[in-house]
Formats: sequence, C-alpha cells, structure tokens
Amino acid sequence: METNKISFIANKRWLNKESDFRPKPIIKTIPDWYKKSDRFYKANGEYVIGPDQGKIPTWKACPSMFDIMGSGYTYLTPCDINFVYDKNEKLIVEVEDSNYKDFCTPRSSLQGFFNPDGYHEEHFAWFPDWGVNVPEGYSVLYSHPFNRFELPFLTLSGIVDNDKIALPGFMPFFIRKGFTGIVPKGTTYSQMIPFKRENWETEVIVPTFSQIILNNKKNGDKYRKPNGGIYKNEVWEPRKYS
Repeated sequence: METNKISFIANKRWLNKESDFRPKPIIKTIPDWYKKSDRFYKANGEYVIGPDQGKIPTWKACPSMFDIMGSGYTYLTPCDINFVYDKNEKLIVEVEDSNYKDFCTPRSSLQGFFNPDGYHEEHFAWFPDWGVNVPEGYSVLYSHPFNRFELPFLTLSGIVDNDKIALPGFMPFFIRKGFTGIVPKGTTYSQMIPFKRENWETEVIVPTFSQIILNNKKNGDKYRKPNGGIYKNEVWEPRKYS
C-alpha cells in the first residue's frame, strides 16, 4: 500500500516538533470506555452462547467501528477550557492560559443552520495551533471525533483542499446543554482524515430475487460463523497512520 505524508505546520512562535498536544494519530486517543468494553455479550458475568454455539459478538467486535474511530489524525486542546454561566445565565468560555486566549472563542449565531438537538444555539469555535498540508490531489475531512458522543461538545464537519492551503481556520462547535466545567487539555476535538480527490459516477444494479436470496445466504454462511471475526481476519485491510 502506498504511503503518503501529512505535514502539521506550527502556527504559534512557541511551538516545536516536541510540543505537548501537537497533532497525532487519533488511534492513540481511543477512549477508555472503548478499550474496556467486551467483544461478546455477558449475562450475570458469563458469556451468552448463541444458537450456533458461539459467543454473541457486541458492537466492539465490529471492525468498521474501530476503523472509523482509529482513522486519521486529531487536534488536541492545548490548555484547559472552562465553560460557565455568567450572571445573565449566558454560557461563556474562560481560558486562563495567556498563550491561548484566541484558541476558543464565542461566535455569532449560525443563521439558517440547523441547531443540533440538546446543544446551545450560541456556539464557539476552535482555532488550531497547526496548519495541515497533504500531497497534491488530496483533501482532508475534518469532523467531530467519530462515535465520541461522550464529549460535551460537537465539532462541525468540513472538507479542505489542504494540498493548496495549509493555514488553520476557525472550526465551529456546539456545547451540550447542561454542561459546565472544564474540557481538559489534551482532549481530542477534531478528527482529520486525508483522502484522494476523485470523480465518481453512479451505477445501480438490481439482481433477481433468487440472486438476492443466494447472495444473502452466502454472506450469512461466511460472516455469521460462531464468535465472529471473519470480516476482520479475511476482508479488512488495516491502514497505518503515524
């Protein structure tokens, strides 16, 4: 598999190659709740055995879940960020580190944008310390860290052609209603997945009913074996981010 290079370019005078909380492969920030989860269902402390006499896999056994959470790179908060209500009950952000007063700032309303349920309409924005550069013909998908719903914020998604521009830009995010307190330094706040820009065209295929039945049977016979793991062992192609 071809290996490409992504570059993270410092945008603050005090940063260097060894700076704490510099961008890193997001696989290194897999949360504890994921690591501690079991690949198989349990009841009363014992694994549940299915009709095929194998253990019943949980979501943890799904390679696609791990794949999306471990793909690409991440920005990390460089300082503690405190969200509190002022005397008028308005949510505000406080940053004590003088180097990062502009890292997290309030933003005006996103008029016309659908406000996600459960989040404040007033929102904020991250301003990363690092720009991103990728090889010619590549772009970068920026998103809230996938499946990280325990985080008290929701970062918006976007795509940037970072082969042409490497400067960081503001990244809007919403704060979950009811949350106050500190988002600690070192928190992953955006996932970055580089991809090659390509043109695509659509083809729609409609098999016969008998072929659909046959396809489903073949898939079931292959991928629904006891204890799972067939997709990961025979289909999945791991990618390396370093």
